[in-house]
Formats: sequence, C-alpha cells, structure tokens
Amino acid sequence: MSVGPAFLTRPPASPLSVMGTVLLALVPGALVLFEAYGLGVVSNLVVALAAALATEALALQLTGGAPMRALRDGSAIVTGVLLALALPPGLHPGIVALASVAAIGLGKHAYGGLGQNPFNPAVVGYVIVLVSFPAALSFWPSAVDALSGATAMTTFKYREGATVAEVWSSSRGFGALGGTPAEWANAAFLAGGLFLAWRRLLAWRVPVAFLATLGALGLAGYDQGSSSSFGSPAYHAFSGGTMLAAWFFATDPVTHPAGRRAQIAFGVIIGVITWSIRSFGGYPDGIAFGILLANGASAWLDRPSGTSTETRA
Repeated sequence: MSVGPAFLTRPPASPLSVMGTVLLALVPGALVLFEAYGLGVVSNLVVALAAALATEALALQLTGGAPMRALRDGSAIVTGVLLALALPPGLHPGIVALASVAAIGLGKHAYGGLGQNPFNPAVVGYVIVLVSFPAALSFWPSAVDALSGATAMTTFKYREGATVAEVWSSSRGFGALGGTPAEWANAAFLAGGLFLAWRRLLAWRVPVAFLATLGALGLAGYDQGSSSSFGSPAYHAFSGGTMLAAWFFATDPVTHPAGRRAQIAFGVIIGVITWSIRSFGGYPDGIAFGILLANGASAWLDRPSGTSTETRA
C-alpha cells in the first residue's frame, strides 16, 4: 500500500503514523486468523515482512535513496502484512517471499517508487504467486486439525451439482460454531475498515460501491440456493478475502481515482469482475484481478470526473 494525498488530509499526519493506524486496523482480523490457524499466520508475517523490507532497502540503495527509509515510511511493512494475511497460513516460505519481492520490486519500484505506482503493489505480488502456484493458494489449513483442505470458495465453486444448503452445512465444516474462520475474519476486517473510514483515512465510496455491486449481483444470481446458484450476497461478502480486499487493498489512494463519481465507478468495476470470475471463471475468486484491472482504468475514470473540484474523502 502506498501513501497518497488522501492520507495527508483531515487531519494532517505523517506517513508513518498513518501506516501505524492502518496496521492497527488490521489487528482484529489478524487475531481471528491467528486464533484459527496459529503459527502458520506468524510464519507468513515473518517471511513476508523480512522479504518486503529487504527488497525495499535494496531498491532504495540501488536508486540512490536511503535504505533506512524502508522502516521510516512504513509502506513496505503494510505491504508485507497485507500479503501475509491474504495468503494461506503456513504457505511455503519461498512463495510468500516471492510475493513480497514482486510486490515491492515490480509493483512499486519498477514504476519509480513510493507514490508512482499505477497498480497496487500488494495485489501485484499476490497475483504473481496466484497464477504461478494456483494449487497452493487454493488450499488453506483446517482450523481444526491443521491439515490442508479446499477453501470455502473452492468447495462451493466445484460442488458438483449440490445445492447451497447441501454444501454449506456443518457436516462439511461450514457454519459450525456460529461461522467459519473466514466469516469471522471478514467481519473483523470490516470492523477495521470502518475504523479507517471513521478516521477519514480511506475513500469509503470505493469499498461501498464494490460491496454493493457484489451484493446486487449475488442477489440476482442466488435463485434461492439451487444447484445452479452462484451464491448469496452473504456468501460473497463473507467468504474468501472480500472485506480485506475491499477496505485495505482496493482503497490504496495512489491507485484508485480521486474523483467521487470515479471512485464509485472504480468500485463497481471491481465488483462486476469479482462476481464474474467467481461465477464463470477458472479461479475460485477474482478480487485481485478486479482490483488490477480497475487500477489500470483509474486514470481514465478520473478524466471526465472533474477531479479539480472533487476530493478523495
């Protein structure tokens, strides 16, 4: 995640203090994941942070910057934490490290460094490992026995004609004890995102437009839960990394439009692409692809929106 103008308004704050607030907002979701998956989450955090900071320091050294800035502005730390939380707990350290190196090296410094990147660096790193190791990212450890198992979205997508009620049952590990770890984690990341919106540290129109679009399409494709259903609005909102992506990835101010109407269009694009890939695509989830494609359209979306008179907040 990069630091942009939205992070420097109402009230003024240093990049480091803002990044500290973002990290604070991630704590509830991180704790839920740690409670469910234990040391696998810690392993991801250690590897992702080490690789992100090392790549940042090396890039700054090669470009004549100060390597210690990797710690001072905090952006590499946030990128590493976001990747660690988005990737399956206990994922092979080499894959986690590759995600961080790609995020900082290709997603950020290949475009000139902090604030110059057109694509969200964390999403760039995630997509690179997703297309390179799709099987590894399709399985998360069980919250009960730590053995690898298909994610809820993978199970639902390839349910072989079962109805929603048949696949989404406690006998299959879903809905037991009041909800899956993914559902609780999504709720926790939603709370963290609302906290950042309350602090005016993100453009709330982006996640609201994304979630509203995803919910509307989910309602249209639900058909009361038959074997042909594409999933309910609640399923789309609280499965996978929906809330983490909506409030922490899609809201990178450098890579989304500045204009208010453009931000809404940006969120709608992510929602449409996410639902389309979840329903018809070859991957169980499509949020990362939706964010990258919307990033590419960001400058175009801002052209007719009158950004000189509109603000991000």
